[in-house]
Amino acid sequence: MSPTAASPSPQPDPEGEAGRSEIPESVEAALASVDQMQRELKVVARQMRGANRRGPLRPGKLISARARVRGEAMSRTYRVADGATTAVLAWIACDIANPAGVWRTPLNAAMPFLGIAALLLVALGAFGAYRFRAREGLGAHLWRVAAGFVVAGLALAFGAAVSAFPLAQATSAGQWLGAIFIVLTGLHIAWWMVTRSMRRSGRLTPNIVIVGATANAERLIARAIESREVAILGIFDDRLDRAPDEILGVPVLGDTDALMNSRIMPYVDRVVITVSSMAQVRVNALAAKLGALPNDVTLMVDVGADEGQSNALSRLLDAPLAQMSGARSDERRAFAKRVQDVIVGSIATIMALPILGAIALAIRLDSPGPVLFSQRRHGFNNEDIVVWKFRSMHHALRDDMASQQITRNDTRVTRVGRFIRNTSLDELPQLFNVLLGEMSLVGPRPHAPGTMTGDVESARLVAEYAHRHRMKPGMTGWAAIHGSRGAMETPEQVRRRVALDIEYIERQSFWLDLYIMVMTLPCLLGDRQGAR
Repeated sequence: MSPTAASPSPQPDPEGEAGRSEIPESVEAALASVDQMQRELKVVARQMRGANRRGPLRPGKLISARARVRGEAMSRTYRVADGATTAVLAWIACDIANPAGVWRTPLNAAMPFLGIAALLLVALGAFGAYRFRAREGLGAHLWRVAAGFVVAGLALAFGAAVSAFPLAQATSAGQWLGAIFIVLTGLHIAWWMVTRSMRRSGRLTPNIVIVGATANAERLIARAIESREVAILGIFDDRLDRAPDEILGVPVLGDTDALMNSRIMPYVDRVVITVSSMAQVRVNALAAKLGALPNDVTLMVDVGADEGQSNALSRLLDAPLAQMSGARSDERRAFAKRVQDVIVGSIATIMALPILGAIALAIRLDSPGPVLFSQRRHGFNNEDIVVWKFRSMHHALRDDMASQQITRNDTRVTRVGRFIRNTSLDELPQLFNVLLGEMSLVGPRPHAPGTMTGDVESARLVAEYAHRHRMKPGMTGWAAIHGSRGAMETPEQVRRRVALDIEYIERQSFWLDLYIMVMTLPCLLGDRQGAR
């Protein structure tokens, strides 16, 4: 038929229309219900199949995000250790080569040691001696180390040839360079073995989950399998009825609702949306929904292969990722906070030992039962942690699940308990949680899972509630010094607590933490209104 040929227009079929209209609405509703039930059964069956499969990238044992070590931190530690070792050996060699002592050594005599030591460390970094790739064997890594020493040796030979260095000093520097080669080679063998062991245990490899069983997901998984630099725990898809059972062996574990409630999320560093960025409506809906998670959420951007390889934000898999939500990542800030916790926490623990002993004795004399009380709380990334406190309630009336918040003049509280709660001395045992790395001195206060405000779970009152868990919980915090401490009896109190916690997370710094610590005592002494 010619493209321009007219075709007869279809005539209405009143008999057919009438036949359809005669189908009872109850039958149509029943058919729709059966169809919906079939889809739901299909989804459940898929989730059950996925839950029983681990995939090729999931580690044998999941390590919480808090307990894992970042590769950049390990690399920086190795670099500092190499630098310190090189400096110490250079000092010793320079002192031996100069009878007058290292402090009286002329600069031109010290330059073979100082200059070559600095050049050596730069060359080791340039040749990738601190990368420790997952697929790279020990031999290949030691070749990188040797290449750095070759550059340093050539520079030393060139300096001696042009008489930039005294010959005796250049000879001593050459002997020192040989000795440091043996020492650093031994160190790098140790670094390589430690790194490999940490990767095998899952402590060094970041865990991610994928949202969207798409072609982008397949490319991401293929690159992960090739590099072994990241562990993909599973795939979730908001359109589960259209998704395959697996992609390259990585199982599809459920839909986005299953992701929000999945027990693996405390072990996940990053959620990667692999839905095409061109599908803006779907991406925006996913971002809005997943934004309630404490985990980082990123979008895999659709770009060319060459551009993707060079993207600066491709640290996980050499794939371009765009940050969508999550706490701002700053390893130096996190390291400074941890150092602060260890130093101040250790000093505080030692100083508090007499107080801890006196409180323990008072509790024992006041009422029968254990001195300490432990309760499961939400920590960093929604991880379940066990928080320790001095027991302040009668043992028979304790509330392990925090199903009922404390109230003023609560009859469950003992006489000693009322005093230590009003002064927050019941929180002192959490110093041990701080030293173990489960908590911080300053941060959002840890809440028990399922904490209720009235008849409603507190977490359901604020969409951003889980954002509190983007940082370790603290013994004190920004909310505490602003009067938001103790029970949350109304939705407004919950919203204010969450708002203050999120404000702290966004502003956190070493000096802000010190300010909060200093202000905690006067704020507690001046607070006589909160129900504790």
